[in-house]
This record gives sequence, C-alpha cells and structure tokens, in this order.
Amino acid sequence: MSEEQVVARRRRRSRPEAEQLVAEYEASGLSREEFCRERELALSTLVRYRKRRRQEQGDAADPGRWVAVELAGSHQAGTRKAASRLAVVLASGRRIEVGRGFDANTLEQLVSLLEPV
Repeated sequence: MSEEQVVARRRRRSRPEAEQLVAEYEASGLSREEFCRERELALSTLVRYRKRRRQEQGDAADPGRWVAVELAGSHQAGTRKAASRLAVVLASGRRIEVGRGFDANTLEQLVSLLEPV
C-alpha cells in the first residue's frame, strides 16, 4: 500500500463521534446529500450511523418493533378509490396517505424527514 493510500484512508469513528455526526445532521436542516458534501462524508456512512441509532433507540423502547394496523372503510362497491390508498400514521400522530403506485424510496425519505430518530 502506498503512502498516499494510507493518508487517504479514514480512521474509524468512535461511537460518540458517529452519534455527534448524526445529531449535527439532524440539527442542520440540510438534506443528507448537502450535509455529506459539506463534511466530505459518504452518504452511506451517514445512513448507516442513523440506522444504527434508530435500531438502538428502537430496541430499548420496543424490542418487538410491532406496528398497530387499523383497517378503515369498507370494500363495498363505490369505495374502489379508498381501497387503492395506504395510510401511515407516525408515532408523532402525523398521517401520510399514498395511492397505488407510490414510490417506496420517496416515502422512506419523507418519513425520515418527518420522524428523525
């Protein structure tokens, strides 16, 4: 391995350093891409740190990670439009409704913005 490769290699961040980065990102108001660009941080690294933080907090609060689901409306004729929608109620009480053919990645980004953990 050349000296340039060794210098370019990033040392591993400690757990407190990773948690600090996540806290700074969440307080920044920037998009993930903007924050990572400014910090010269790989987007995948920030995503991994945030996922680890969510899992640790979630495991402590709710080890089963079950989600309550409530069916609303009926499946009678004339309710076809309602049957093609999905509603998600977040822990904060926010409600997100999506129609048939929604983009799952966009929904995931929206939820992470509304419910940063």
